[in-house]
Amino acid sequence: GCRLGITFPEIYAMQVRAIFNATAQLVKEGYQPIPEVEIPLVIDKNEISILRDMVDKVASEVMEANGVEFHYTVGTMIETPRAALLADEIAGYADFFSFGTNDLTQTTLGFSRDDAEGKFLHDYVEKKVIAENPFMVLDRAGVGKLVKTGVELGRQTKPNLLIGICGEHGGEPSSIEFFHLSGLDFVSCSPFRVPIARLAAGQAAVNYKDQTK
Repeated sequence: GCRLGITFPEIYAMQVRAIFNATAQLVKEGYQPIPEVEIPLVIDKNEISILRDMVDKVASEVMEANGVEFHYTVGTMIETPRAALLADEIAGYADFFSFGTNDLTQTTLGFSRDDAEGKFLHDYVEKKVIAENPFMVLDRAGVGKLVKTGVELGRQTKPNLLIGICGEHGGEPSSIEFFHLSGLDFVSCSPFRVPIARLAAGQAAVNYKDQTK
C-alpha cells in the first residue's frame, strides 16, 4: 500500500508522472480527462498528506512542462479499521473515499482470504459460526459498522465527500443494498457483475427511497 510510497517516494512519483503525462497528451489532443489518483491502504492522515503533496507537485511540474492545465482528484482507499475510525482526519486530505471491502474484511476479521476460504471458512458457514462467506456477502455487523462509521466521520469533515466501494461486494445484491442505505455514491465491480449491480442498485433506490442514512 502507501507504505511503498512513503519509503520509496520515487516509485509513486514515477507512477503519478506517467498518469499526468498521459493526461497532458490527451488535453493536447482535445480531450478533457479527469484522472483520479487513489492512495491505497492508508492508516493515518500523515500518509495521505505527504503523498498528496507529492501528487500536487508532480501535477504542477507536468502542467508547466506541457503548457496545459487539467483537473484531477486525489482520494484514498479505506481498507483498514484504523482508517475507518479516523476517517474525519483523513477526509481533510482526500477528495473521495473508496472502501476496499475485500481488504477491510481481512483486516477486520483477522482472516487471510486464501487461508480462510481454503481451510476453515466452509466449516464456519456450515456450523453457523457465521451466516455467509464474508468475502462474498458483506459482514454488516462488523465490517458494515466500520463502513458506516467511515462514511459518517468522513462527511463530518466534508459533507459532499464522494464515497464508494470497490471489490466483489460491489456486485453482490445484499451488499449493494447495505451500501445504498449507508449513503454511498457508487459501487464498482468486475465487468461480468455490472448487470446484477445495476439491477440491485435500482431495486435498493426504489425500495428504500428517502431512507438513506
